[in-house]
Amino acid sequence: MKQAKRIQTSLLNGVEKRALVYMAERMPKWVTSDMLSGVGVVGAVLIAAGYILSDGSLQWLWLSTLGFVVHWFGDSMDGTLARVRNTQRPIYGYYLDHTLDVITEGIMFVGIGLSHLVNMELAMAVYVLYLALTLNVSINAHLKSEFRLTYFHLGPTEFRVLMIIINTLYIYIPSLSTFRTQLYGHELTSMDCCGIGILLILGIIYTVTLIYALYEYNKMDPLPRG
Repeated sequence: MKQAKRIQTSLLNGVEKRALVYMAERMPKWVTSDMLSGVGVVGAVLIAAGYILSDGSLQWLWLSTLGFVVHWFGDSMDGTLARVRNTQRPIYGYYLDHTLDVITEGIMFVGIGLSHLVNMELAMAVYVLYLALTLNVSINAHLKSEFRLTYFHLGPTEFRVLMIIINTLYIYIPSLSTFRTQLYGHELTSMDCCGIGILLILGIIYTVTLIYALYEYNKMDPLPRG
């Protein structure tokens, strides 16, 4: 399989890349990329557990925050370690990475939806839209060898940081968890409102990306003239 060109233009990309390479160069020899992929799955479980347990105490959101850090470390470091050690496995790695992305994202969103903070239907709507963007990345990687990791300078790392900020606000401002409002007869929490905002942002990103991709592919593969 031809290696797709990685396009990473997120706000934190420069700092993140230097930090990951620095850590990868100092990683013990016994640590493998597959092990780090497993660490990412553990991070997703911690995120889900923290949100579910937050029904009893908002202090459990610290566990979710730790989970976001652990998930970032495993999910971002596995590929970096392979590149630093020149042990890339394009076919195996591509399959494993994208399969685990679907699994870990599912764990995280189900966990959030099972908490009292976010409506399950809303959590699943964000999950489906996130999967649509992930699928779009995979399609473009095959059709034009372009692996775009970010849109409008936003990527997974920026969304993790956003969720960590939201968690911290909830922990130090408990009244946020008791806030309720009505929208077309549906009761919404403050985090539901944040979820709707994220859903709208992802929807705009996906729509613009889809229109632009169709425009590009139409030029690459024009309709045959009769």
